[in-house]
Amino acid sequence: MQDGSRHDEPRLGAGLRRPRLLSVEKNMTTGKHLDRRSVAGPTVTRADVRDAALTLFALRGFHGTSLKQVAQAVELRTPSLYNHIDSKADLLQDIVLTTLVEVNDEFEQALAFDEDPRGQLERATHIYVLHHAVHRREALVVNQDTQHLPEPFLSEAQALRRRHERRFRQVIAEGVDAGQFEVPSAKLASFAVREMCVSVARWFDAAGPLSATDVADTYTLHALRLVGAR
Repeated sequence: MQDGSRHDEPRLGAGLRRPRLLSVEKNMTTGKHLDRRSVAGPTVTRADVRDAALTLFALRGFHGTSLKQVAQAVELRTPSLYNHIDSKADLLQDIVLTTLVEVNDEFEQALAFDEDPRGQLERATHIYVLHHAVHRREALVVNQDTQHLPEPFLSEAQALRRRHERRFRQVIAEGVDAGQFEVPSAKLASFAVREMCVSVARWFDAAGPLSATDVADTYTLHALRLVGAR
């Protein structure tokens, strides 16, 4: 996942999972407020709060989302959120760092299946595209809001991103050395492949004509062509 710019809400909203938020937005419009302490309903968990914040951050950005909106999404009063979280930044930290660790773990697992640079690039690209198609909300939040993390979490997130970029570039460089790839700059090629994968989160719609696997298969072929695979 790489740095990206903020996009208009209608575009970000296409295909995103929106648990409870359609009804919540109606409540925002009418001024009505529901409190789970005054109505019967399932107990709210930290996972519920995180999921609501994840959708709101993806749609509106970290600074464009208030804790009041998160609370309304899970039908709580704002003070009740502090039974589950320390702060809004706590939610962002959880989302960003968990996502980046998962991306790096998936990458290493992909490489473990094959010692051949071509096979490694195929697997690494395929899993990276799938991650951005299946976990769109997380990808959007990481790319638009990582910069808002407080220290030391910002430095931790940046280190995880640099690790992924270096390992991706290393695969391409090894392919060039092995005569499997022909590209003048492994660094530039790595950036191009990763940026192509990251873009999937901005447009992919699970209800569209292409499945996540279809997109991953096609983008993997594009990646091989981009590095001049032989």
